Amino acid sequence: MFKKRTNADEAKKLFLEAVKPLSGHELLPIADCDGRSIARDVTAGIDVPHYRRAAMDGFAVRASDTMGAGSSSPVIFKQGQHIEKGVCVKVHTGSPVPQGADAVVILEDTVSYDGNIEIYTQIHPLKNVGDIGEDVRKGDVILRKGQRIRPCDIAVLASLGINNIKVAGKPLVAIIPTGEELVPRGKRELKVGEVYETNGLMASLYSRKWGGIPRLLDIVTDDPEKIKQAITSNLDADMFIISGGTSVGRRDYVPGVVGSMGNLLVHGVGISPGKPTALGIINGKPVVCMPGYPVAGIVALYWFARPALRKLGNLPDEPDRVVRAMLSEKIPSRTGYKTFARVKLDNGKAIPLATSGAGILSSVSKADGFVIIPENIEGLSAGEKVEVILIE
Repeated sequence: MFKKRTNADEAKKLFLEAVKPLSGHELLPIADCDGRSIARDVTAGIDVPHYRRAAMDGFAVRASDTMGAGSSSPVIFKQGQHIEKGVCVKVHTGSPVPQGADAVVILEDTVSYDGNIEIYTQIHPLKNVGDIGEDVRKGDVILRKGQRIRPCDIAVLASLGINNIKVAGKPLVAIIPTGEELVPRGKRELKVGEVYETNGLMASLYSRKWGGIPRLLDIVTDDPEKIKQAITSNLDADMFIISGGTSVGRRDYVPGVVGSMGNLLVHGVGISPGKPTALGIINGKPVVCMPGYPVAGIVALYWFARPALRKLGNLPDEPDRVVRAMLSEKIPSRTGYKTFARVKLDNGKAIPLATSGAGILSSVSKADGFVIIPENIEGLSAGEKVEVILIE
């Protein structure tokens, strides 16, 4: 048995306190920065707009010339090319407001005939006019260090004429699948007792989704020296995810190897599925040892690898995508364990799929999300309102 079972929240806190954000950065074209973290504050070098612009299609005027205009008593202007008393200039949304004009009458409030423009509303100065710097003022901090960049942020950068920015470096994640029973996908047909390697593939795809650069290594057999060699050969990585070999069986060497090479922080966590998860630090690099059973592995990835990757990559913590639903039937759980129950959503109901069986990978594929049951209660009853954390 495990020497100690660490509470799930305590284990995460202990692990993340040992994770240090990367200090490096890289200069990238803004079009390649979606989802990246700003390495330093970005300041506007110009005003946006840098000229007074029309906010609507219509006619630029001097607002004072519209005094007394109303629905039954229009003021008549001449349409021209330059602003003067009684003369208006046609403008389009975004076009410069002519010198001398201080407002725009929208097209719908006018009638044109024979070069004359009847204006049926009185307007005030700056009506329908975008002033210089109305959007962004020169010197404004528009993006702050550590902010996650979105497409709309990139559009703002483009509006300022910024082509390249410095972003935090992406963590390199070495992913090591272990196990005598594993066979590379597509190499040959399986023999009895063999399975295709899937956890490494899953971990590499999630690492990329969560902001890392995955390096998926070849399968390593259940041999402590070979596991150690795989780690030693990849110490240029910023993080390790090791799949399999985390339990307490005869061939479960991974936690011992991590402890011999660095600091084994946790082995055995109060999560279900996922109790055999181990966490450590080697050469200052965080190590997540995920169980070989796929469902237990994905829980370990979500609970530990995702926040560690975000911290490494200087990305802000973001809340899970959550929907509320009514539980269609009871979900049992064990006290002392934070239970991750797989559910499918259907017309506002959360339908449990497989509340046991950490090796049933298809139950995750069929699920829309997890219902997390706290450690201090024994299951949830049918009809309860629950929060479903959506699986990405």
